[in-house]
Amino acid sequence: MVDLLLGLQWGDEGKGKIVDVLTKDYDIIARFQGGPNAGHTLEFDGIKHVLHTIPSGIFHKNAINVVGNGVVIDPVIFKKELDNLEKFDIDIISKLFISRKAHLILPTHRLLDAASEAAKGKAKIGSTLKGIGPTYMDKTGRNGMRVGDLEFENWKEKYRALADKHEAMIGFYNVDIQYDLTELEAEFYEGVATLKQLKFIDSEEYIFKAQDEGKKILAEGAQGSLLDIDFGTYPFVTSSNTTAAGACTGLGVAPNKIGRVLGIFKAYTTRVGSGPFPTELFDNDGETMGRVGNEFGATTGRPRRCGWLDLVALKYAVQINGVTELMMMKGDVLSGFKTLKLCTAYKYKGEEIQHLPYNIESENVTPVYKEMKGWAKDLTQLTKAEELPPALNDYIAFLEEQLNVPIKIVSVGPDRTQTIHR
Repeated sequence: MVDLLLGLQWGDEGKGKIVDVLTKDYDIIARFQGGPNAGHTLEFDGIKHVLHTIPSGIFHKNAINVVGNGVVIDPVIFKKELDNLEKFDIDIISKLFISRKAHLILPTHRLLDAASEAAKGKAKIGSTLKGIGPTYMDKTGRNGMRVGDLEFENWKEKYRALADKHEAMIGFYNVDIQYDLTELEAEFYEGVATLKQLKFIDSEEYIFKAQDEGKKILAEGAQGSLLDIDFGTYPFVTSSNTTAAGACTGLGVAPNKIGRVLGIFKAYTTRVGSGPFPTELFDNDGETMGRVGNEFGATTGRPRRCGWLDLVALKYAVQINGVTELMMMKGDVLSGFKTLKLCTAYKYKGEEIQHLPYNIESENVTPVYKEMKGWAKDLTQLTKAEELPPALNDYIAFLEEQLNVPIKIVSVGPDRTQTIHR
């Protein structure tokens, strides 16, 4: 069976830390969608690590890490990630495999992304400008370049044809994008040379055989369920399927081979970039969450918008993913709030609803809140579930009752040791 680990909000939930905590129990960690627009932060031994494409199990000697077919790879960023890992004495060649069917992000994909976003003006979607959208557009338009193409002698001709097409498209947007493609291509070719040193695999066959041999596999999601191209807050979403179904298409795992579905959420809600956010705070409470929680995007450095926990959206994510157990992150950030609020319903078109409607823009939706008592206790030094303050236990119990799924882990800090199992 393959277990899935997914974010249930708008990304940045802390998936990287939990994958790192759980990896000791798995033989294979596999990424199944997204690209370097993801930023998975891990912290241990006093060092903070940020990964973008490489699975978060790379620091464990027992695990093989697979970048699956549903992922899009930027060779330039990938090379930088590998360079950053050099000092940690990791046997990358034997521990990191790449799917031949994964698509490549070209320099011109990034330029197209910038041109498209600039052309939108105030209507921009908040792209990370990593070329993700244009790469997935080429994938679905059947024009894309894949990792497996690099094994053929004519791959540069294929690259040239696609890059020329992209340059013509950039002109269509009629915006002033300054670039030196020769310089960008030199960096790209260097990244490709590094990528070609790794082992390319037919990942669906590799994963199938691993299941047959009884290996334990964890599929690692990127971004969050509310950014899913189909089920997220469209058009302010990413370009891939971030929900559980994405693991089937992004790794070639059959639906009946899915085991546990681990859903990760913050004790409050955050969002990077544009898009609706019903529980967003613009007061001291929101500022405190951002400051205490160090809420800055791991990939972009952009400050995250903060707000109270939205149970309507969270329940929706639990349902569409079939979540079997929950993990609550950043409980420590809420310490010190005298009163906590939870959004339990929306006022929508004159009625109160408890499901996510088609449009949750602020003019259509008003959150309905339940207030709960906060806690003052510093959680960061706690190691056992019995030490959690009563008000936090009440908060957890209410969430479990509303979501009908058990909360198995409570994170009380960024380090891998600051993890309480319940």
